[in-house]
Amino acid sequence: MSGSSIEAVNLSKSFGSFAAVSNLSLKLEGTKCIGFLGPNGAGKTTTMKMFTGLISPTQGKALINGVDIKEDKKKALGSCASLIETPEIYPALTAREALMMLCELRGVPKGERTKRIDEALGKVKMQEWADKKVGSYSKGMKQRVNVASTLLSDPQVIILDEPSTGLDPRGQSEVRDIVKSLGNRLVFMSSHLLSEVTEVCQEVAMVDHGKLIVYDTIENVTAKFAGDGGAAEAGFSRDVDEATLARILRLEGVDKAQKSDPRHLSIRFKGGLQTQERLFTQLAAMNIGIVSFRETSTGLEDAYLKLIQETL
Repeated sequence: MSGSSIEAVNLSKSFGSFAAVSNLSLKLEGTKCIGFLGPNGAGKTTTMKMFTGLISPTQGKALINGVDIKEDKKKALGSCASLIETPEIYPALTAREALMMLCELRGVPKGERTKRIDEALGKVKMQEWADKKVGSYSKGMKQRVNVASTLLSDPQVIILDEPSTGLDPRGQSEVRDIVKSLGNRLVFMSSHLLSEVTEVCQEVAMVDHGKLIVYDTIENVTAKFAGDGGAAEAGFSRDVDEATLARILRLEGVDKAQKSDPRHLSIRFKGGLQTQERLFTQLAAMNIGIVSFRETSTGLEDAYLKLIQETL
């Protein structure tokens, strides 16, 4: 699957006088996960719809594994699966019946259908609901079945448009685990959750007003565009008194530390991962009962806010 690719060549889409996507050129290849970022109305979903043949470009080309979707949709999408927005499932069908129908439409061999359905439902933690009608599902449960549908045909390329939409925190975590398990495929995933993209993606493409702003590894994007600083939340096993707070404020690199509740501090600091590592080590050595330390402002978030602001 190392030859997998998604490519936009001067891709544009206009709706009347409104240019949703404008001369987008972008080539994604290999086996990795690329995050697709941008504000509402930036052109993300329109781009993904062109890559999946749901709408046709006004000009330019959308290619999957080198095949132009407009010229040969069946061949281009034969190795691709997608989840665009939140498709509805027939409420009178069970999840198993709905996925069986998709297996038939996608040409999954008969002898493999039951196994693939069971495996897909297992990955999204929906085995117990497999034979209950979809009409009885919550929105989040329907979305899990939608995610399961992308795994049925063992695709080389997977396109996901905000796959965590409608899920509770546990469901979002499970979707992230699923995406991380797809390491031998090319995954193109849009999301508004920057922490999610940071966790599961290796590269990121940002668009705004239908145009590409940047495409690079997350590490390079944050190094080039993020500010020199970060934020973290520290949790303690006992209340933090004023003397302890004062000691923390004196640590090198700490700009600000304030209580979010008696046992949690929000800490702003200068520097990157090395500073964060040093601060955690120092807090642990102070014997003040620290039990957790997690980043709350990522470098990707800082880079995103700077890049998007500059395009307004």
